[in-house]
Amino acid sequence: MKHRILIADDDEAARSGLADLLSSWGYEVEQAIDGKDALEKAPEFGPAVVIADLVMPALDGVALLKPLAEVYPYAAVILLTGHATVETAVSAMRDGAYDYLTKPVDPRRLRVLLDKAVERAEVQKEVTLLRRQLRESRGFGPMLGTSPPMQEVYRLVELAGASPAPVLVTGETGTGKELIARTIHQMSERRKGPFVAVNCSAIPETLMESELFGHEKGAFTGAHERKAGVFELADGGTIFLDEVTEMTPALQVKYLRILQDGVVRRIGGRSEITVDVRIIAATNRDAAQAVKDKAFREDLYYRINVLAISVPPLRQRGQDIPLLAESFIAEFNEKYGRTVKGLDEVAMMRLREHGWPGNVRELRNVIERAVVGCAEELITPRVLPLGLAPVERRDEGSAVVLPLGTTLEEGERELILRTLESVNNNKTRAAVILGTTPKTLHNKTRQWRERKEAP
Repeated sequence: MKHRILIADDDEAARSGLADLLSSWGYEVEQAIDGKDALEKAPEFGPAVVIADLVMPALDGVALLKPLAEVYPYAAVILLTGHATVETAVSAMRDGAYDYLTKPVDPRRLRVLLDKAVERAEVQKEVTLLRRQLRESRGFGPMLGTSPPMQEVYRLVELAGASPAPVLVTGETGTGKELIARTIHQMSERRKGPFVAVNCSAIPETLMESELFGHEKGAFTGAHERKAGVFELADGGTIFLDEVTEMTPALQVKYLRILQDGVVRRIGGRSEITVDVRIIAATNRDAAQAVKDKAFREDLYYRINVLAISVPPLRQRGQDIPLLAESFIAEFNEKYGRTVKGLDEVAMMRLREHGWPGNVRELRNVIERAVVGCAEELITPRVLPLGLAPVERRDEGSAVVLPLGTTLEEGERELILRTLESVNNNKTRAAVILGTTPKTLHNKTRQWRERKEAP
């Protein structure tokens, strides 16, 4: 697809000549006679770059910046100016212009500037769309949720995406720490660079140094050829170090040096290699406690903990479970060719009541098994794994004692009312305990209320 350029200039000859030049370079070009015309055409044409003359009637290049950003924020704006107005153009860059060119335009400089502006506009457009998606109620991709804890995570992810600073992501196993790291990478200016993930707890200690820093041929037994480490592989992009607190003290020292100096040396190598990487680290441990326990270097902790994101466990955001379950059902319907429509009320309540020690990853596995084993339109408790529902604690005060002679209807009423009382009138939870449905409880309590109110 050709990149689109919108030219706004009231000088027809200059405008047409520039349009012909850009067309010969392979761009798709649209022309506007002034800033007002450009403002009307931009949303429909969708340019990556707007080239606008600084001095135009109706709406000049500087005055175009703010309203253009409101109706079409994705375009980079390059201003064309005479030497007498360079100071104005420089000032306009503080107001959002990408750059400026003096007249007559140097084609070589214009081409270099356009290449950079187009790339920036593409990144800005995708980042803007991701940010908008993050602010939507359903979240970003599998990172779903409307709960306050997840809204805070979205805010921090957006902040981290706009910053080159190191990030430390903490959270229990299965909460989605790598997903957050990948999202930050996609929202950053390094999105076109590599994203390299390393699990520091999954690599044997004897191989960790070679994995991180690489080695030269013959550096040790079995080193039959030169190998680049993950820091080299991630050059120009992002490296994600999961379970970073599992690094040995010796490796922590070398890792700290990379953060400070931006250089690595392969095992057996004599020369240092400069690398440009953005570090995102993660751990399921309390990193501050690891520092107190002397298991993690304090200076390294403060280096990687510039931006901190704490991912809440699933049990602290139970209101997000329906959205997550819906997403996983759709995923596994497609994977296995099933047509499951959702969960019934009791099954959903089982999910809400469960403690989820394995967090979102455990929920995903539960839904996958349920979709595979479901023979009906809705998932019922029968196809959920055994032991999913919480164990209800019962004591002597929770017993319902009925005297002999109590009718079946009276006994049922007493049992239901006592159960509702024990769960603060939560009909869905009471239905799980009683093995019925919230609708049944609602109907029965309504009937009793109508009988009581009847004259």
